[in-house]
Amino acid sequence: MPRNVIVGLDGSPESLAAADWAAREALLRDTPLRLVHAWEREPYVYTPLAGVSVPRVVSDAHRDWVERMPREAESRLARRHPGLRVGLDRIAEQPVPALLAAAEDAEVLVLGSRGLNGVTGFLLGSVALAVVARTARPVVLVRAGERAEDEHLPDGAGAASTVTPYRDVVLGLDLRNPDDTVIEFAFDAASRRATNLRVLHGWSLPVSSHGYGGIVDPEFDAELAARVRHELSDVLRPWRKKFPGVEVNEQAVIGGAGSHLVDASRDAALVVVGRRTRHAQIGAHIGPVAHAVLHHATVPVAVVPHD
Repeated sequence: MPRNVIVGLDGSPESLAAADWAAREALLRDTPLRLVHAWEREPYVYTPLAGVSVPRVVSDAHRDWVERMPREAESRLARRHPGLRVGLDRIAEQPVPALLAAAEDAEVLVLGSRGLNGVTGFLLGSVALAVVARTARPVVLVRAGERAEDEHLPDGAGAASTVTPYRDVVLGLDLRNPDDTVIEFAFDAASRRATNLRVLHGWSLPVSSHGYGGIVDPEFDAELAARVRHELSDVLRPWRKKFPGVEVNEQAVIGGAGSHLVDASRDAALVVVGRRTRHAQIGAHIGPVAHAVLHHATVPVAVVPHD
């Protein structure tokens, strides 16, 4: 079955930024872009005092906007990105089930998210959080204000540019559960951008390494650090061979991976993290590292689900 890059479109600034990012990603992957606009044919609101749901009054202006906005977005993307194959699906359904169903045909699903303070980080809404936690496909979150030049290094004069090399792709790798799906997504993203891949693994020294009374044992700590670095190299070795054009910078860092990935995002084009698939039907399970990165990273974040 043909795959697409799919983006959820609701007309908000964050979804329009996500659509532009998705258009660029579709061109990198040489695959069609599919815009998905989910809307409720008869939206209802709950009235607590009456204890019933009643139809919400929808103005003619709003109906006109619902009809016009997706078509205008489709035309704008086609003009801005020559060669892009773009299509539009308008689905009369609630956003979460509509996006989950659409994602089944996606190489990657792209969603918008508001910046926490207009400059950095994400503010995940209920739709984005529900989709990220439940879909089996990779999801990229793009904040409002994201621009094409943000993915690239500045030019020689320090000015923003879209023709300079891409910034690094950053991968958060958990050596306790290194999943091939997550690793391949990051290597593939770096390869398509002809840029470097920075791999971060966060680890902590065991309490016992400090000996009795908390006395530090430098030799033992250095041995543990060398062991972690060796394990990281072993995991990445076959992927270096599969993607020989990708230069890899391996970093085994002390402490939680989340904060280090957030720091690395300040000079990256994309951050890639994994999400362990959960089968519980209640709650949003994205894991502490993905949670930290999604709320505080300054660049698009790809969340790749895995077993």
